[in-house]
Amino acid sequence: MNRRELPARTGPPGPGLSGFTVSPDRVDLWLVATPDGPGAELLDGSELDEHERERATAFVRPPDALLYTTAHVALRRLLSRYTGIPARDIRFRREPCPGCGEPHGRPSLSALPPALHFSLSHSGEVALVGIAAVPLGVDVEQLPGAETVEVCSRALHQDEQRELAASEEGPARSVVFGRIWTRKEAYLKGLGTGLSRSPGADYLGADTDRHPQGWSVIDIPCGPGHAAAAAVWGPAPATIDVHRFPEAWLRPPDSGRPRPDTPPNHHEEISMQDLLLSHGAPARTRPRGTR
Repeated sequence: MNRRELPARTGPPGPGLSGFTVSPDRVDLWLVATPDGPGAELLDGSELDEHERERATAFVRPPDALLYTTAHVALRRLLSRYTGIPARDIRFRREPCPGCGEPHGRPSLSALPPALHFSLSHSGEVALVGIAAVPLGVDVEQLPGAETVEVCSRALHQDEQRELAASEEGPARSVVFGRIWTRKEAYLKGLGTGLSRSPGADYLGADTDRHPQGWSVIDIPCGPGHAAAAAVWGPAPATIDVHRFPEAWLRPPDSGRPRPDTPPNHHEEISMQDLLLSHGAPARTRPRGTR
């Protein structure tokens, strides 16, 4: 599996998704891979606002700028389809932080439609967008090396540190750390505090059966070298729909990019029964519709 072959299956769009709608019993997740070669040259950042363009140009490493731009173009174009607001006219704001009341909580839209929430994360060569009818947070992380695991694990809950210490050294420990960290950060983003709330304050761990009060935390398959998770407020949704964002949707409208009037046929439906598995069991997916 190469870096753009993100987990997805091929099948016709299911009912209820054709109009980019949100549903209380479903969470939509969109995996976005950074383009390369001609795809990177055709990346259309014209719909980004001044702040986003300044952020993109401030990155020292070109791959970081490319990932940031890709993530924000995808976010705007997705939100445009879910809300009907033109992508370039979308305005973001921050909700009050539940910890201090300052405006650095969950991101939202200035003209927020009722019952639409979203979250964005990006790392390495992958971005993840979550859209739902309830508050949520998503996180994706490129799996770190041993030195980073050792340093960053000191910020975790003491029981999570013990879990890591009990895991096999090397790549296996990196995978366990990635699972713990993405579950933790997705939850903190869902709360609206982000890392201003100590990562050591809550014990989530790598056990998929452990959830903070009032929240459901789900591991998301996202391809090799990365870990991802989503935290959703309230009871676990019946379905997590994971879509692969087509690279063509990142291009200018006049470049032959198909209009995203319906979600692409490349997606998979993951039931909560499939996702809420015991620690270490592989997540099973089932295609929606007839393959």
